[in-house]
Amino acid sequence: MNQSFIHLRVHSEYSIVDGLLRIPSLINRTVELQMPAIALTDFSNMFALVKFYRAAIAAGVKPIIGADVLVNEANQQDRFRIAILCMNNEGYQNLTELLTRAYIKGQSGGQPTIERAWLEELNAGLLILSGGREGDLGKLILKEADDRAIHCLDHWLNVFADRFYLEVQRTGREGEELYNQRVFELASRKQVPVVATNDVRFLTAEEFEAHEVRVCINQGRILSDSRRPRHYSDQQFLRSAAEMEELFADAPAALANSIEIAKRCNVTLEFGKNVLPEFPIPDRRSPDEYLRDQSAAGLEQRLLQLTATGITVDPEKYQQRLEVELRVIERMGYSGYFLIVADFTQWARQNGVPVGPGRGSGAGSLVAYVLGITDIDPLQYDLLFERFLNPERVSMPDFDIDFCMAGRDRVIDYVATRYGREKVSQIIT
Repeated sequence: MNQSFIHLRVHSEYSIVDGLLRIPSLINRTVELQMPAIALTDFSNMFALVKFYRAAIAAGVKPIIGADVLVNEANQQDRFRIAILCMNNEGYQNLTELLTRAYIKGQSGGQPTIERAWLEELNAGLLILSGGREGDLGKLILKEADDRAIHCLDHWLNVFADRFYLEVQRTGREGEELYNQRVFELASRKQVPVVATNDVRFLTAEEFEAHEVRVCINQGRILSDSRRPRHYSDQQFLRSAAEMEELFADAPAALANSIEIAKRCNVTLEFGKNVLPEFPIPDRRSPDEYLRDQSAAGLEQRLLQLTATGITVDPEKYQQRLEVELRVIERMGYSGYFLIVADFTQWARQNGVPVGPGRGSGAGSLVAYVLGITDIDPLQYDLLFERFLNPERVSMPDFDIDFCMAGRDRVIDYVATRYGREKVSQIIT
């Protein structure tokens, strides 16, 4: 990297509470500034991760993945902020786990919060920026609690060693210069690296007022309220490397360390690979074999039912269609998916939960019909299987299944209990 500075603390609009940056604009501006990498550290989330990663890679920019988080003090009475960056894929998995715990177990004052003990437990592959004035160390430094500040720093170094950086900012906010002066002294005394960030919230200085409007909406205040807290300044924009060099002309090492950190953070994400829970097969058969056996038995039953109602059928035609579908399902690796859907659909019917006959493209599958997922004979109505699953247009199959509102929660609970609650989620659009 030939640049002199990389932004490591950036909030996008996905921070919800205090960010305006849109991902395309962020990446375009990064390219204009000729920065080879940039970090995204949204507040307590990685909602923008996929969009950010894809846009950065497409533009030839190295994406650095992280989050700005709240951490609970051991006494549960105070919270502080730090930034966490992922050095590798193990770190990415650990940050994912930390944020998940924060939302599920760590809600504090309406905000997801990480326990310090969790951070110590799941620290592999993670790098910490101290949080500047808002970090636990920063708060102690501003209080001139020197002994406690040193103890706090030693604790961080004991857990993270060379993965902990003292963070400095010059954005014109209250207490910054006093903090910077003292933190530089502490860094020199303890031989701990310092890194400069600009705590970015918007693209240009002109967007500051729009950002304040967003902050006021979040806080339930109005812009003209003289009593509202001012946590931000118009200097928190995406500065160029030259602007940062001028700002930290007396501390070139703080800029150089941003480059070193960028080099240390290397997460590689893989898209398009679907990971499904395993269907519990009662013997040593493979999912493909088990699906074939279940489909053959189901087809026999369906043909008997059709014949009993007076419908003339050609068994050979059904067998041929079934074979075609099974080959496609096996080739695309979705045997387990069909077995899982058939399992919870059958459970619903057996446990008094009304299930719709099927709709959408899934109704064109004979395999779905013989397994009991749908109740519509696709051959009788000339429905096409290829609209549902087509090897020339690879995508996850998606059954539209209607469950009675009165029993839908029971079906979801059954799926979560059988396959693992961590493998089941509800999506709203």
